[in-house]
Amino acid sequence: MTDMTNRTPARMERVSALGFLGYALGLALMLWCLAGAGFSLDKVVSAPPRFADFVSRAFPPNLEPQVLSRLGWKMVETLQIAVAGAVIGVILSLPVALLAGRGLIAGPWVNQVVRMVLGFLRAVPDIAWALVFVVAVGLGPFAGMLAIVVDTIGFCGRFFADDMESVDKGPAESLTATGARRIDVVACATIPAAMPAFVSTSLYALEKAVRSSTILGLVGAGGIGIELKVGFDLFDYPTAFTVILMIAVVVIGIEQLSGWARTKIIGDQR
Repeated sequence: MTDMTNRTPARMERVSALGFLGYALGLALMLWCLAGAGFSLDKVVSAPPRFADFVSRAFPPNLEPQVLSRLGWKMVETLQIAVAGAVIGVILSLPVALLAGRGLIAGPWVNQVVRMVLGFLRAVPDIAWALVFVVAVGLGPFAGMLAIVVDTIGFCGRFFADDMESVDKGPAESLTATGARRIDVVACATIPAAMPAFVSTSLYALEKAVRSSTILGLVGAGGIGIELKVGFDLFDYPTAFTVILMIAVVVIGIEQLSGWARTKIIGDQR
């Protein structure tokens, strides 16, 4: 007869006192966070009927020609903000990444300072940057574009630097051995080797910019977000629902287009 003990899964080891204390602290932290977030079972139970009421009042979406025309132009403005901001941000990210990348063209102190700046740019939400630029340049899409530029620099600058640091060092070392300058080594070996990663990161940045630009209008930075805010403020739920559907269609479409472009340009490397 086959020994059944060989088929029995190993029993879990007894948790040590220190491990038990860690689990208890983790559970306590989670409960504390739920309390701070206002978690309520009553609200969880009452939410589905309220959501169903919203859907019933929002459906069918407002498909009147004049409404679709107005929202369509706002969506075009949103895409203009996203594309212009992302492209400018990606271009400016490359020289910033060269300063942030360790062992490229700058010393350790410069690398550290630039990385701290990039960390700060990423830490501040894009909608907060939009508020800053609304104060600086006034209401409108230009403020939204500047917010996307700054957010893209923080995103791409860090990843571009990491991509250049992780490339094969062989070609760069060969050029260095011939007496080439640092900037020549970077231009002729490091950047070409990291280009597929640059393309992938840039396309992700464009997707991120499109998603971000759809809500910048909530703070007056242009785009379709203002239409969403007005719809909810006026309890015009059919129009608000139309805006939500348009945003979903455009964002999903951009993601699909980006994925197709990524495959065509660099294949399935990332």
